[in-house]
Amino acid sequence: MNRVDGRVAIVTGAAGGIGSATARLLAQAGATVIATDLREDDGQALVAEIDAAGGTAVYRQHDVTLEADWQAVVAEALSQHGRLDILVNNAGLYRHGRIEDTTVDQIATLFDVNLKGVVLGTKHAFLAMKQRPSGAASASIINLSSIAGLIGSANSALYGMSKGGVRLYTKASAIEAAQLGYNIRCNSVHPGIVDTDMARGVASSMRERGVPQADIDQVMASSHPLGRMAQAIDIARGIVFLASDDSSFMTGSELVIDGGWTAR
Repeated sequence: MNRVDGRVAIVTGAAGGIGSATARLLAQAGATVIATDLREDDGQALVAEIDAAGGTAVYRQHDVTLEADWQAVVAEALSQHGRLDILVNNAGLYRHGRIEDTTVDQIATLFDVNLKGVVLGTKHAFLAMKQRPSGAASASIINLSSIAGLIGSANSALYGMSKGGVRLYTKASAIEAAQLGYNIRCNSVHPGIVDTDMARGVASSMRERGVPQADIDQVMASSHPLGRMAQAIDIARGIVFLASDDSSFMTGSELVIDGGWTAR
């Protein structure tokens, strides 16, 4: 189940919590992983870990906001491995703050990574994936959105706007790929709060506003009906499912992995 043997995958933001868990799991499931990030030390350590466990991975420094970087990473997938089967657009930023305090620089930075990065990745993945043999299993693009792309919340309107954009862009990409006859599926993933550096950054900002750590932990856990935050591996399992043939009839869909948050 959920096997991706022989496939070639690009995972952006691979040095982070969800990205590194996804890269490990894709490699365990048989994929060759091109792990990209700006954090070289963490990226190289991840690749060494995957190689030591018997998987196949390489690290490439990659700014997802630069088209030239996308061209180079995708060109390497094609020249070194002959194909690109899976793209996980995972790189992303979180910004917390009131609407009245929003700055132009915050808008530009957040949208460059969370939206422009996904658009450029999808563009160059389309160009590569449409060249795959006609009889091959479908290629898969998985875009990381959030529950913030499904529901509104105070103090994160800008982030929610960017993740809502990812959700709708994914649907439009899925329809366009199908209409053009490309054998490419596009789906989005919507995590709840995940125990990663991003969540810890939110907790830090709450502490700075005087919220006790015990209260922060209680809020983050109890917001999910399952009573805990997600772990990165919880999200990675969903991503690998979407990358595999087990999800072969899914495109333009939202995979919500939120411990029941949005069910209420």
